[in-house]
Amino acid sequence: MKWYEDDSLWSDFAPTMFSQDRAEQAAGIVADSPLLDFGPGARVLDLCCGPGLFLVPLARRGYTVTGVDLSPSMLERAETACAQAGADVRLIKADMLDYVEPGSFDAVLNVFTSFGYFDDPDANLRVLRNARESLAPGGRLLVDVMGKEVLAGWIGRPQAVDLPDGSYVVQRDTVLDSWRRLRTDWTLVRGSTARTASISSFLYSAAELHDLFVTAGFTDVECFGGFDGSGYGPGSRRLIVRGIRK
Repeated sequence: MKWYEDDSLWSDFAPTMFSQDRAEQAAGIVADSPLLDFGPGARVLDLCCGPGLFLVPLARRGYTVTGVDLSPSMLERAETACAQAGADVRLIKADMLDYVEPGSFDAVLNVFTSFGYFDDPDANLRVLRNARESLAPGGRLLVDVMGKEVLAGWIGRPQAVDLPDGSYVVQRDTVLDSWRRLRTDWTLVRGSTARTASISSFLYSAAELHDLFVTAGFTDVECFGGFDGSGYGPGSRRLIVRGIRK
């Protein structure tokens, strides 16, 4: 079983990965971001939607929203969040390596470093090609990751995050394969017990992810340093790459 297929990982570490602060941040991003201005009624796919942090804000912005994720527990959380908010969102359990709905969307989003999960580089390219096929002509793909340049500026000592129930998570990042891959080790300490898990993914520089978009068939590819549309540079905290399907 691949690490991302372990549903207990997502449920156990959800309070850290998808905190209330992150939910509020996502809502603010969707409300204000010029990169997420797709026009009234746009059909938007959140690929690897997790517990739905972007789904409800996207629906509130007037978009027709679909969320896709492989994790049953994350989809259950997303369904609950959408129901509580009264948001009409279509949810689908699927693997991003295989999921395609030809020409069905005006925009596809992949956020919170949910790209680069596969050991085979061609598989990650296939995800981009699937997204392109799922877009209508003129549609946009946005991928949000931790770029190499960003990571190099802050990677260091392990980080600890306290959780509301008194438990805490320790996160340690390790760069592998000459800066080609990143492994993040999580340790959840609750009382006298500890639960560990590891997440691994490819690391991309702006140039590398830009070129991967081009290889996948996207045009007008641009790199940004945030959802505010700022340029990607030394002070950026994220790498966002956008491409158009002609």
